[in-house]
Amino acid sequence: MIEKAEFYDLARISEIYEAIHDEEAAGHLTTGWIRGVYPTAETARAALGRGDLYVERENGRVVAAAVINRIQPPGYESGTWTIPAEPEEVLVLHTLVVDPKESGKGYGRSMIRAYEQMAGQDGSRALRMDTNARNVQARAIYAHLGYREAGIIPTTFNGIPDVYLVLLEKKPPDQDVKTA
Repeated sequence: MIEKAEFYDLARISEIYEAIHDEEAAGHLTTGWIRGVYPTAETARAALGRGDLYVERENGRVVAAAVINRIQPPGYESGTWTIPAEPEEVLVLHTLVVDPKESGKGYGRSMIRAYEQMAGQDGSRALRMDTNARNVQARAIYAHLGYREAGIIPTTFNGIPDVYLVLLEKKPPDQDVKTA
């Protein structure tokens, strides 16, 4: 079940962030994130405060989380977007995480599907997200789900220097959006 996060979910989301940092430190995955820099408990707390933090639960336990809003981070203006949309017509997915112990069970994909459905229901004309160029696994999943890479930009991302950020886009479901 995917729903808005509650205050009591923050500790569990922080545990997932730390588990991902542990997996990266062990060389089991590559996100390009840095422990203590991004994502942190404050990342989740800020999103909860804005009301744009979502969780997926399995048997009442948070197994995945994401931030979904209309905030396009710095650098998005450099994207070669093909789906024309005003800022208020773009729904953005940020900081999608799945508990590494739950990897491979489809939770990330179901979070993305929920995000896409939200966009289709609220009249968004474009879905946008990003990932670190080093995150080959995420890039492959997003491509499989129909996301188009709209550019790779050098940036400092959430306090992490020297990041090459892959910008991705897709048309929401049930939207007849013309591409440029």
